[in-house]
Amino acid sequence: MATVNRRKVIRTHEGAPAKRINDEMALRRSVLACMLWENTFYEDGVDIAERIASLVKNVDVNKVYNLAIEARNDMKLRHAPLLIAREMARIDSHKKVVANLLENIIQRPDELTEFLAIYWKDGRQPLSAQVKKGLAKAFVKFDEYQYAKYYRRGGAVKLRDVMFLCHPKPKDGVRGYTRLARKEGKKPPTPGSELFKKIVDNTLEPPDTWEVNLSAGKDKKQTWERLIKERKLGALATLRNLRNMEKANVDRKLIKQAIEQINPKKILPYRFIAAAKYGSDYEPLLEKKLFECVEGMKFRGETVILVDVSASMDQALSLNSDMKRIDAACGTAMILREICEDVRIFTFSNDTVKVPLRRGFALRDAILNSQKMSGTYLGLAVKEINKLDYDTLVVFTDEQSHDRVPDPKNQGWIINVASYKNGVGYGKWNHIDGFSEAVIKFLIEFQKNFS
Repeated sequence: MATVNRRKVIRTHEGAPAKRINDEMALRRSVLACMLWENTFYEDGVDIAERIASLVKNVDVNKVYNLAIEARNDMKLRHAPLLIAREMARIDSHKKVVANLLENIIQRPDELTEFLAIYWKDGRQPLSAQVKKGLAKAFVKFDEYQYAKYYRRGGAVKLRDVMFLCHPKPKDGVRGYTRLARKEGKKPPTPGSELFKKIVDNTLEPPDTWEVNLSAGKDKKQTWERLIKERKLGALATLRNLRNMEKANVDRKLIKQAIEQINPKKILPYRFIAAAKYGSDYEPLLEKKLFECVEGMKFRGETVILVDVSASMDQALSLNSDMKRIDAACGTAMILREICEDVRIFTFSNDTVKVPLRRGFALRDAILNSQKMSGTYLGLAVKEINKLDYDTLVVFTDEQSHDRVPDPKNQGWIINVASYKNGVGYGKWNHIDGFSEAVIKFLIEFQKNFS
């Protein structure tokens, strides 16, 4: 009697049957919500990194390239794209695009050294030609202020190490400062190579940043106020230091000015939630900035937003962060609620609970206080929502359901805010990984073009 060959059922970490997906989809879900090498509620950070590395070789080179660009530019992730570039450099069919990829994804000087640290994670080895070319192109993107701002003297890999290995050519056309030139005491003849000499000799001018000024013992109030007036306080620095500025008795009008100067398109939505925790007096301004991400956008029809408030969503986004996956979900849900033509909002854990239709941070509070963060019964929640009339169901979750998840009655979207191996949001579900405002923009563009 012939035996029947049945594939083993794959499951989420909570036990629900998971959907089988191809390697490209598996790579996307592992990358786009990934704080590289950070442990998560269910998985070890090393396991996630190893899964990314193993999947890269199985996916078309152009798709991997575009994914790395998307992760850096749209999802604002820094380390995962660097790991992708490193793995592509190992593969004959993929390494031809590494130079262009590095030039595009390296957007801060410290990412030059971080890439080398990743490259040498398993032992020091020579750099490939494509890697040298890409690092050389990226090296000349920055000026002295940027180099000094992100320069780390104590790191295992230094900027000068990158320079000596890839020999970048300054924009003025003079070849970079080499070990031989330094040994022979030759002086760089142009401003570009003079900058390179400063990097080699560790003589970069200290940058005019809040960290440098305050560590030098300068008056905190005067430092904050001067940097704000001179527009030298970056967006992320502003959001992270609202509490410190208040403690220093900085003029409240200037703090408001600093918030108004923020470019929200460079900030992940959950950062505004973090800022509001320590700067509640400025919530109205922070809300306004958060909503600027999608000004003028509209999402048509009757929409149901369903937010996962299970225990695993209470996991920190990264080792050094006090922000959690639920904050990432709330930040993105707050934006979507703002642009919906007609919307209802629910949370799910052990139960499915309707949330008052509030806006901004009031909606965040309503979501967090809706029920105890416990189990993950997404299947039960979808069954309840399917009893309603709706055009679109959007679920914000880490996809680790206890129970089998049915198909949506109409158009359904799973927005995955974690990087776990298996998930449930495929088949008749549309699936997006990540938690930036780019997720919302994608929903709108899809509706414009395919609905």
